Amino acid sequence: MRAMLIANPKATSTSRRARDILMRAFTGDLDLVLAETGHRGHATELARQAAVDGYDVVIALGGDGTVNEAVNGLLADGPSPDLPALAVLPSGSANVFARALGLPDDPIGATKAVLEALRAGRHRTVGLGTACHPGGTERYFTFCAGVGLDAEVVREVERRREAGVRADPSLYVRTAVRHFFSGTDRRRPALTLEQPGRPPKSGLFLAFISNTSPWTFMGRLPVNPSPKATFGRGLDVFGIRSLEVGPTLGALAQMLTARTRPLQGRHVVNVHDAAEVTLRAERPVAFQLDGDYLGEQHSVTFRSVPKAIRIVI
Repeated sequence: MRAMLIANPKATSTSRRARDILMRAFTGDLDLVLAETGHRGHATELARQAAVDGYDVVIALGGDGTVNEAVNGLLADGPSPDLPALAVLPSGSANVFARALGLPDDPIGATKAVLEALRAGRHRTVGLGTACHPGGTERYFTFCAGVGLDAEVVREVERRREAGVRADPSLYVRTAVRHFFSGTDRRRPALTLEQPGRPPKSGLFLAFISNTSPWTFMGRLPVNPSPKATFGRGLDVFGIRSLEVGPTLGALAQMLTARTRPLQGRHVVNVHDAAEVTLRAERPVAFQLDGDYLGEQHSVTFRSVPKAIRIVI
């Protein structure tokens, strides 16, 4: 079985020694080629070439950004049963996609699980989401997208990381609190949520688009605005019409509480199992996919893609 291991050497918990251990673990089971990423978008290029070259498996060793790039490379020409399967070895700061799949939150434990699945021939086909803005190309996401405050936080964290600050859950929390009180516009909502055949929902400050639950993790704690979201259904959306401290803290408290129902409250907007939604903005608004900041946009359309990719698990 031919496999390509796409490794991000800059991932939060990756070391060359750990990577070499993982390589040796797969030696007896796979004809394995190592490909290290050297720049943003490189994992997409490598995964696309693996699909063209007829590899059986692509293994992504890195964080959610590396996984997202690998997915977009594999699906560059659309879903197909002939594409390589994807295996995920998490080594980032959050590893949301891997954890949502039920994989251990470390590359060694995940390697054992992936090896067992490979030997047993076990795969799971999951649905994904796509996002497209005017003038842009359609891009896949695995677990979440965001428009508004959370994307602004991702942007600020990326700037801190580029300055040499190590990414961990506390960095996101500190950045979110600081940006909430001194960075984001909490007085003028910019977003309107549109669904085909339904009235628009306006006056939103932010929107989370979820392809699974939880939306993310705060350390070991899941953050879950849309608990009914699953890989086997359409997209779920959470939006909020107030960024006053009271409503925001109330919504956050519900997100951190284990439950099966969507958030409740007069400022809250929920959508479940949507095939398509569009977020339109009165001014350019920050946009992120799978924790990767993608700039400011006036409009982004999100679509559900059922049974998009095979996962070794």
